Amino acid sequence: MNFSDQTLARFAKEVAKYPADQKPSAVMACLAIVQQEQGHVSREAEEAVAAYLGMPPIAVHEVTTFYNMYNQQPVGKFKLNVCTNLPCQLRDGQSALDHVCRKLGVEPYGTTADGKFTVQPSECLGACADAPVMLVNDRQMLSFMSPERLDELVDTLQKG
Repeated sequence: MNFSDQTLARFAKEVAKYPADQKPSAVMACLAIVQQEQGHVSREAEEAVAAYLGMPPIAVHEVTTFYNMYNQQPVGKFKLNVCTNLPCQLRDGQSALDHVCRKLGVEPYGTTADGKFTVQPSECLGACADAPVMLVNDRQMLSFMSPERLDELVDTLQKG
């Protein structure tokens, strides 16, 4: 895989933030750039990032698979991550995930037929007191997601 000159310039800007012998320190930023530009991080992209940073491809793959913010396959326009870690489980996190999946007609990790929504369980989002919580497109955290609030969110996203 060959990255565009624009992507390589963005990579170089991230790499420049670290000492010359620490290029691999920019791996997370480079993966985020790839995902932002392509929608997900393919194995081919991981290998190209590894080559660019001078690190083993398996080391890049370990980063991609460890953090749920990196999509390893294409996802819908709206990625809904619902926390199902224990504190959220105790406050209806699993019920929130089940509700969204039922409403959209998908299984966890599934994408709607129109490609608009992907629904995933998530590990701790760090807002346990606000459970159940969810993250929309890895950027916007929403708290106290009752069935009514979940319905309102999905309906709003479907319209817009």
